[in-house]
Amino acid sequence: MSSATPFLRAWQREALELYLLRQPRDFLTVATPGAGKTTFALTVAADLLHRGVVQRVVVVTPTDHLKTQWAQAAGRLGINLDPLVAGRGALSADFQGFAITYAGLAANPTAHRVRIERFRTFVILDEVHHAADALSWGDAVLEACEPATRRLALTGTPFRSDDNPIPFVTYEPGADGVSRSVADYSYGYGPALKDGVVRPVLFMAYSGEMRWRTRAGDEVAARLGEPLTNDATAQALRTALDPGGAWIPAVLTAADRRLDEVRRDIPDAGGLVIASDQTSARAYLAVLDQISGEKAALVLSDESEASSRISAFASGTSKWMVAVRMVSEGVDIPRLAVGVYATTTSTPLFFAQAVGRFVRARRRGEMASVFLPSVPRLLAHASDLEVERDHVLGRPVKDEGDLFAAEAELLQRANEGEAASDPLGDFEALGSDASFDRVLYDGGEFGHEGIVAAGSEEELDFIGIPGLLEPDQVADLLRHQRTKRARNQPAVARPEKSAYERQSELRRELNGLVGAWHHRTGQPHGVTHSQLRNTCGGPAAAQATSDDLTKRIDTLRAWALRSSAN
Repeated sequence: MSSATPFLRAWQREALELYLLRQPRDFLTVATPGAGKTTFALTVAADLLHRGVVQRVVVVTPTDHLKTQWAQAAGRLGINLDPLVAGRGALSADFQGFAITYAGLAANPTAHRVRIERFRTFVILDEVHHAADALSWGDAVLEACEPATRRLALTGTPFRSDDNPIPFVTYEPGADGVSRSVADYSYGYGPALKDGVVRPVLFMAYSGEMRWRTRAGDEVAARLGEPLTNDATAQALRTALDPGGAWIPAVLTAADRRLDEVRRDIPDAGGLVIASDQTSARAYLAVLDQISGEKAALVLSDESEASSRISAFASGTSKWMVAVRMVSEGVDIPRLAVGVYATTTSTPLFFAQAVGRFVRARRRGEMASVFLPSVPRLLAHASDLEVERDHVLGRPVKDEGDLFAAEAELLQRANEGEAASDPLGDFEALGSDASFDRVLYDGGEFGHEGIVAAGSEEELDFIGIPGLLEPDQVADLLRHQRTKRARNQPAVARPEKSAYERQSELRRELNGLVGAWHHRTGQPHGVTHSQLRNTCGGPAAAQATSDDLTKRIDTLRAWALRSSAN
């Protein structure tokens, strides 16, 4: 084995020192995507091999591509892992271990248990929350890995709520009686951002007018992001993502312009469009080819060459890739800098996986830009990017909007059921257009008053932000862009705003203040909204009147003033 020692970041050194001090049989590390969990785990493996504590290393991953990625990373540290052992049978003497997927482990857990117990084995469980995706996977991990000498569990994705405990993870009851997972070491997005380990993210939200026909034959027109029923919101979102409308071409054009701006400073920066299904992915690819002037890469997980296409894109300099299942955790393409979230899946776990593909920093000043539909749930996920969560056992789900709602079925459909197009169901998309809505960054919201047309100079104020800036420079520039237009506008009489326009402005202002309050106090957005509602009265924000919203804004400003005075 080579004695190559990787450069360790401060958090990796701290976690390694803790591990070496404790010498535990089981250790759970929770670290934000892009922080370097692979390097940390392999450094532990190299130490254990060097000291003779273990003889073999086994890595369990969610996907086939990650098996290869882990084997390549291990090889750079002198640890030879076989990523194809499942198809070969016996392990060659050339290797010190192997990599296998959770599904592969579940196919024959007894055989893998025999392999693990024959040698002193160190098992790395990558993105360990997948061991709770299905009882068969969890049972297989428990059966096969129980004899291991040491086990290291890794995750970079928010855990969800369900009743499937993750093997080899410790749970402790809280004051509310609900059991939660306990990490041995945690490194969240907020600290990683301060350390320059991950990039700050600009979320570029786009609205627009949507038209569709219901199953009853009624034609409906609505603006994306306005208060709607759950069904109408879903139909408006699907209308926006319909490749036959104008929303997708307009947003892809804006994203391509943003990528061109980033590539002025980062020449190899790449972009990724995340689609709902293969049919949409192929349609987006055709649109993107025309917009960008070069052939984009298409990666579909059920194709044999998917892994090689990912590797080719990762090591190349081409602009765009379109994919479906590519949001799987751990896929390492550090040059990804611009993303388009063009999928109907809106669960917290899936969203975190997707955004995690863009945050890996290579040098200071890099930032990520993610274009997304302006719908409340996605905007809430963007605002909650820094929230750290544990795995919650048996927590009651209050409603479908509950942040911790169990979501295995949605993830399985999104990550595994991509071969068939996601049907439009009981409605027909008739048409769409796109308009720039706002930028979400660091808990704040930035934009211009009124409707900003896609392709306008006002839109360019934001998508033209330089590709290399420090986080505080980004915030200053966004504030400047928001006020610049107001100063330069001629003094003309403005028409009286409609009730909808007034409510939209108030709701945006309230959400911005709630985001700022979260960054000051750490209090979740939903808790703040609930406290404001209890204090001021009235319905939920989506149904609140202008007077209700104004009262909540004034109340939150008063809280902020009292907090500053203290």
